[in-house]
Amino acid sequence: MSTERYQAHLTISWDRLHRDVRALCHGLLARQTSFKGIIAITRGGLIPAALVARELDVRLIDTICIKSYDHMDQGGLQVLKGIDHDGDGWLLIDDLVDTGKTARAVRDMLPRAFFATIYAKPEGKPLVDYCLEDVGQDTWIQFPWDMGLSYIEPLVSRQHGEPES
Repeated sequence: MSTERYQAHLTISWDRLHRDVRALCHGLLARQTSFKGIIAITRGGLIPAALVARELDVRLIDTICIKSYDHMDQGGLQVLKGIDHDGDGWLLIDDLVDTGKTARAVRDMLPRAFFATIYAKPEGKPLVDYCLEDVGQDTWIQFPWDMGLSYIEPLVSRQHGEPES
């Protein structure tokens, strides 16, 4: 992680992700717009899109596959799979809009889609139609699918000379 670019760190738990997606869906429902289907921006948008599809009872789901991150640093943009329409009537879902690089490319491909994201940073936010939560540009977001649970020894065990695992 580039220490110059990211000064803050936000960890999103599975529970928080579910709550945030439900809140996003409440906002989408308030718009009283029905969608033909959902387009998930892979990979980050896959899990949020599945949760949105459940909440909005949408059965038709497609993907637009774009690679824009190399581990924690943004690399070059590569479209791996596109969509053969302009997005009219479709809901486009991603987990996060950051610098706007991916969002700009997707907007060019699907100019008529309604673009919703859970989290938005200032540089990318103008490219989405709806987001749930603003996040600082200098914040690295750690999503639950990038983390794992592991056992941690109790502090008392460490004090008695037992090795830390």
